[in-house]
Amino acid sequence: MIGKAKISQIPDILHMTDACRIHMEEKGIFQWTKDYPTKTHFEQDIERNELFCLWKEQRVLGCIVISDHMDDEYKAIQWLTPNTTHFYIHRLGVHPKFQGQGHAQQLMSYAENRAREQQVSSIRLDTFSQNSRNQRFYEQRGYQRLGNVYFPAQSPHPFYCYELVL
Repeated sequence: MIGKAKISQIPDILHMTDACRIHMEEKGIFQWTKDYPTKTHFEQDIERNELFCLWKEQRVLGCIVISDHMDDEYKAIQWLTPNTTHFYIHRLGVHPKFQGQGHAQQLMSYAENRAREQQVSSIRLDTFSQNSRNQRFYEQRGYQRLGNVYFPAQSPHPFYCYELVL
């Protein structure tokens, strides 16, 4: 089941995202750090009603942030559509024990369906340049790679921006 996250789920969300960080680090992907994402990020996401969790039998399997706010880093990107109404995806993660079972696909389909229901122009996101698995994931869903943004506190490597026109 996918639904809006609750403050009471933050410890489970942090456990899941920390497991994702460790799993990525074991594969040489330094996308998430001990300083990102944090409890504060998730508290703010919940406050803005932007954090959604996939859970089964009271266990958080994954999460996704679906936002209508464009981060400043995205302003330099030459997007496919004018800057009007868009969804921005952040902090998509699935616990490593449950990866490869279609849960990330389910979370993205949920976001895309919400976008269509709310008649937004497109969905925009970024993914780490060193994470080829994520790049394939988005490209197979029809997202087009457009440019790079940088988050120096996370990594010296770029993050690739993608857009799916709806």
